[in-house]
Amino acid sequence: MLHLFDLPLRARCGPLVKYVNLGQTGLKVSEFGLGCGNFGGIGSSPELYGHGETQAEAFAIMDTAVDMGITFFDTADAYGGGRSEEAIGAWLAQKSPQIRDQILISSKAFNPVGSGPNDHGLSRRHLMRQVEASLVRLGVDHLDMYLMHEPDPSTPIEETVRAMHDMVTQGKVRYIGASNMSAWLLMKALWTSDRLGLHRFAWVQNSYSLLDTSDDAEVIPACRDQQLGYTPFSPLAGGFLTGKYQLGDDYPAGSRMTMRPEPYVGWWNETTFAALDEFSQSAQQHGVSMAGLALGWLRHHPDVTAPIVGPRRPEHFAPIQEALELTLSDEEHLRLSSLFSGI
Repeated sequence: MLHLFDLPLRARCGPLVKYVNLGQTGLKVSEFGLGCGNFGGIGSSPELYGHGETQAEAFAIMDTAVDMGITFFDTADAYGGGRSEEAIGAWLAQKSPQIRDQILISSKAFNPVGSGPNDHGLSRRHLMRQVEASLVRLGVDHLDMYLMHEPDPSTPIEETVRAMHDMVTQGKVRYIGASNMSAWLLMKALWTSDRLGLHRFAWVQNSYSLLDTSDDAEVIPACRDQQLGYTPFSPLAGGFLTGKYQLGDDYPAGSRMTMRPEPYVGWWNETTFAALDEFSQSAQQHGVSMAGLALGWLRHHPDVTAPIVGPRRPEHFAPIQEALELTLSDEEHLRLSSLFSGI
């Protein structure tokens, strides 16, 4: 099968993703990132290890992503108990050097990878061990991007920032960032880096979507002020913005609500579904799916660098294609935002 990087530009059909700078760095990432959290599991939950996509299914998803121009792959050490990184590594191993050289891999550390007291968190010991383990599983000599997966209240932020700085100076990591980050801790981390002359976080990766705009209050303004990138995960709000759920029906088999409902159960009410009905009508007016409109809204957001999408099958890339072809005016973007303002 021919892939994006095997073809001259004139041979590529349809709009492909563009490439944008990650914050104020010179690194150019695809305007959508491929979330690999379901490869061999469902996120970092040990009880769901072995669920999610098989290696063959993961390969097909990564092939489709590359064909579309997506070069930014997002994973973590604890996704599937390491199976996500292993799947990416096995896929990379069978690709040409040209393709391998274009893929940007972003991984993370924090969540438990064992039962010991030092098998989780953001201590220097844990981070240094985990970045080495990630490199082995991925079969690479460095990571392009590396995130603290969540804040660790038991570890001083200075210890975490110093350890991540050292990863960069040692050549194991190129750029560092923070996920699930509050504005106050983000600013403290940046201040610590500036005060000590350390590498600073280049971007933030938090949950953000039409249904979850809590970062509008502080995190996004902080990123804008500090010229940081912003790569939101869960852009379809666990499937709510696809129209797959109906208030009076059971959860669809295999959906997020059947496996990990906790982040989303608060939206299961009449107010949310009334807004979703209006959103569905807007999608029809634009000639796209609800998912395509939700991704298009993020793509046109001035503070969003690259949403992290997690297609479960190759056909799930269709809404991304819709988003690439969609044009929204500033007025329409604002109107769509207002649909969910009371939720």
